[in-house]
Amino acid sequence: MARVDVAMPQMGESIAEGTLSRWLKKVGDEVKRDEPIFEISTDKVDAEIPSPTSGILAEILIGEGKTVPVETIVARIETEKGASIAAPAAAPAPAPAPAAAAPAPQAPPAAAASAAPKAPAPAAPVPSVARAAAGSFEERIRAKSSPLVRRMAAEHGVEIAAIAGSGIAGRVTRKDFVSYIESGAPAAPAGLPGAMVVPMGDMHAPAATAWPGDLVEPMSKIRRLTSDHMAMARRVAAHVTTFFEIDLTRVARVRAAMRGGFEAQTGQKLTYLPFIIHAVVATLKRHPILNASVNGTDIIYRKRYNIGLAVALDPTGLIVPVIKNAEDLSLSGITKAANDLALRARTKKLNPAEVQDATFTISNPGGFGGMIGTPIIPVGTTAIIAIGAIEKRPKVITGADGEDTIAVRTCAYFSLSFDHKVVDGADADRFMADLKKTLETVPEAGF
Repeated sequence: MARVDVAMPQMGESIAEGTLSRWLKKVGDEVKRDEPIFEISTDKVDAEIPSPTSGILAEILIGEGKTVPVETIVARIETEKGASIAAPAAAPAPAPAPAAAAPAPQAPPAAAASAAPKAPAPAAPVPSVARAAAGSFEERIRAKSSPLVRRMAAEHGVEIAAIAGSGIAGRVTRKDFVSYIESGAPAAPAGLPGAMVVPMGDMHAPAATAWPGDLVEPMSKIRRLTSDHMAMARRVAAHVTTFFEIDLTRVARVRAAMRGGFEAQTGQKLTYLPFIIHAVVATLKRHPILNASVNGTDIIYRKRYNIGLAVALDPTGLIVPVIKNAEDLSLSGITKAANDLALRARTKKLNPAEVQDATFTISNPGGFGGMIGTPIIPVGTTAIIAIGAIEKRPKVITGADGEDTIAVRTCAYFSLSFDHKVVDGADADRFMADLKKTLETVPEAGF
């Protein structure tokens, strides 16, 4: 028999686990290559995962609602017709997985006892940090926590070894780190001298209680993950926001002149957003600190311009698909990419790679009529811009003869949130002034 393993996909280097939220196929169903077979949720994406091959779904090893490390085998597909199909076991056998990243699925009771030293069951108590001897397997695994956890630890001045992890062999996950910080960062366990601890104070708000007649419903998976991610992003960056009003009258004229022919030729709707993305990329090249990332005390200046676009998923939350290498795209290419990503985000058709590695993000509250906003900077970047409602306003214009007149102009408020740890106010304002000039002096022939 030829069976192909189906693994929990890697959703980016900062993602160590995913939740299998729903199976789209059942054991015995025929599947085609690239046909969606299950849905997953992480703090970056809620997406359908395609089959790696054609065949029959022979085994389901991980049930709905289970959270497992990336590369964990969740199912097997039989590629030979007429082969035997295994019904889902009440307790599936352990699936092969990389030693440092993916624990085996829960084993039957008899096997669980012998397997416990290698992969403790979730209910088993996590070995205390104090018992992890220097240079031991547990300590080495803990030190190999994901890049996101290591970056968070460096920015908070916390030793990863001071945190009791819930992952394989005590590996510290993002959830472990967030819980540790929110608990007030207690002193390091005994036996770990020199561990750095930053007192964070009481970060817990009083719990709300339901009143008679209130409706109570649990958060969806994506809402919980978004909540965790936003709270973490707010803590790791020193947020400051600057606001500029930008006159988009020239952009409006160029768009009006191009729109008919462009939409007839490409079949794509031409909005203001592609013009703004194009101008943002050009401006980022002149202000590289806004396209950077922070790793402890190092600044990484990105040479690619991957633009994240915040997309609302009514009513479940939001997602940020990414236009990769936007500096290589024309206005037409940016339009196609933005429209395609937004459509597939709303229909859960995004691939994992399409929601990672943003270097700068654009949010568009103006699409809902919002005038201005103070967006939260995504983890791993130094800035995000929000575009307010684009509308006509009366403005005072100075003519060539020096006379002031009132004219109707197409304007919008742009707000830039930046990480003041590495971006100074002057850097942010110079970037915004440059972007303003770029958009207000668009050539009549367009970009």
